[in-house]
Amino acid sequence: MAMKRTNVYADPEDLAIIKEAARRRGISEAEIIRQGIHLAAMANRVWDEPLFSRTFEGSGRTPGKREVREAVADAVQRETGTGTAA
Repeated sequence: MAMKRTNVYADPEDLAIIKEAARRRGISEAEIIRQGIHLAAMANRVWDEPLFSRTFEGSGRTPGKREVREAVADAVQRETGTGTAA
């Protein structure tokens, strides 16, 4: 991946933390800063499509533990073709 150089201002305390983390992890300070930039970029990204585009039919109430277990067991049986779920 091609990199592009940029300059940023950073708090000296943050830079000290980055320097220590880089030393401890055995990677460059620049790599830690790149990881931080990537995390910030992804956290602030606006997606073109919603994460979930499907809607699900339901009763509008939260199912109980027994209903969840039965639904999971039914799905496992359908997926594996077995008569009983573990």
